[in-house]
Amino acid sequence: MKRDLATLALAMTLAATTALADASWPASMFGLQSAAFSPELDHSADTPRPATTMTDGLTLDWLMAQPAPTGDSQWECLTEAIYFEARGESLDGQIAVAEVILNRVDSPLYPRTICGVVKQRGGGGCQFSYVCDGRADRMRDKVSADRAGRIARAMLDGAPRVLTDGATHFHTRGVKPSWSKRFAKTAAIGAHLFYRQSDSRG
Repeated sequence: MKRDLATLALAMTLAATTALADASWPASMFGLQSAAFSPELDHSADTPRPATTMTDGLTLDWLMAQPAPTGDSQWECLTEAIYFEARGESLDGQIAVAEVILNRVDSPLYPRTICGVVKQRGGGGCQFSYVCDGRADRMRDKVSADRAGRIARAMLDGAPRVLTDGATHFHTRGVKPSWSKRFAKTAAIGAHLFYRQSDSRG
C-alpha cells in the first residue's frame, strides 16, 4: 500500500514538472505555431477564376460575378447573335450557339471574324436567320442582352467549348435542313440540334 502511494506521488510530481517545462518551451522550438496564432483569411478563393482556367464550362453564378461586359465590334456581333438566336434558351443553349459561331471562325471554311461569320450570306439567304429577317436588330430585353453580353465576353476570353463537340451548324427541332443528313449530330440542347461539318476543322 505504501509502495503504491509512493509510486502515485512520484508520477504526479513528474507530470507537474513536465507540464511546467512544456509551458516554458517556445512552440517555435519544434516548428509549431502557438494555439493563439490566427492567420489572415485568404480571400483569393472568393475571386472568380478567369474564363481560361475553367474546365467544366460556364455557370450563371460565375457570369454574374464578372464586371459588366464590354468589348469591340466582334464582341457586339457575338452578343447580338446569342441574343437573337437563343435568348429564350437555357444558359447552355446560349453558350452552345456561341460555340458554333466561334467554331466557324476557327474553320478554314468560313470567314475569319465573328462579324463575318454572323453576317455571311449564301444559298439564297443568311447563315443566321435574324440577320436578314427584315426586323430591326434592337436588343429590347435588357436582362437577356446583359446575359448574352456576359456569355460573349467569357467565350472571347477563352472559356472552354465543352457542349457541342466542335459543332458548326444548328437548327431548331421543328425543321430539317438538307445538310442535317450529311453532318454528324453532336448535341441536342433545348430547342436546337447541333452538327459538325466533317471537314470544318481543316
